[in-house]
Amino acid sequence: MDITLVIPLLNEEESLPELAAWIDKVMTENQFTYEIIFVDDGSTDNSWNVIEDLRKKNNYIKGIKFQRNYGKSAALNEGFRAAQGDVVITMDADLQDSPDEIPELRRMIVEDKFDLVSGWKKKRYDNTLTKNIPSKVYNAAARMMSGIKLHDFNCGLKSYRNKVIKSIEVYGEMHRYVPVLAKWSGFRKIGEKVVEHRARKYGVSKFGWRRFINGFLDLITIVFMGKFGKRPMHFFGLWGTIFFLIGLGFSIYLIISKLAFNFPLTNNPGFYMAMTAIIIGMQLFLAGFIGELVSRNATGRNSYLIEAKTGL
Repeated sequence: MDITLVIPLLNEEESLPELAAWIDKVMTENQFTYEIIFVDDGSTDNSWNVIEDLRKKNNYIKGIKFQRNYGKSAALNEGFRAAQGDVVITMDADLQDSPDEIPELRRMIVEDKFDLVSGWKKKRYDNTLTKNIPSKVYNAAARMMSGIKLHDFNCGLKSYRNKVIKSIEVYGEMHRYVPVLAKWSGFRKIGEKVVEHRARKYGVSKFGWRRFINGFLDLITIVFMGKFGKRPMHFFGLWGTIFFLIGLGFSIYLIISKLAFNFPLTNNPGFYMAMTAIIIGMQLFLAGFIGELVSRNATGRNSYLIEAKTGL
């Protein structure tokens, strides 16, 4: 199969028929074999009934319905698990992503050999104050922390080699940082394509400020797990040792000053700063030690992605 389209949705009953027809037109014109996996993230409108009706008219359409709203990351994760196409493309269901971008997104994976291609909505039709400016801030933070030079991590229009989406797990608000997850899994050929951003035609935006907070926390989690997930002592132990040595050195200095020059010890603020540094150092070291115990006893402690084998 050439392409799997994974489309998460929440209360998009009006846009689904038009989106399905548009996708089918593009696929037919380019003679692609395909499947569309609609993932209904607990819609309270008639979205699921619309998907079932579309399925009756087009056998390439498939659907997954959640019992309740779990979020976009959960919807993508389930769609990825079910995807069978050589190239997997994700897009939003609100018609703000254009299916006309599909052929080029596929070509960049198949011919240019990218592992992942992320869309860049260079010209946007969102609210500048509540969405565009915060997006720029978070994209800048994501570039700095991940080292991936993308302009728009949060763009829902992306294409992937099938092996990429089968090698990662998406949860929380991590759907916006799939390129980071892919990089930490060893897929480093990540490209970008300027894509059309269309004004919303139906429904209302599901955006909220809370998603930015959750997304930033998930970014920190991804970066930490990617670097230290299997060796937490390298992080906590390092900083624990630094704090402990600073506190110990300062304590020795204060003790020598007391013995040699009779400087006050317990009445000196430096004494409490030194003790605090020692305690923080010990706590960080213990955190690293506990993290190592958890990591070494976890079921995936020796689970690694292997690119190829020969003779086995």
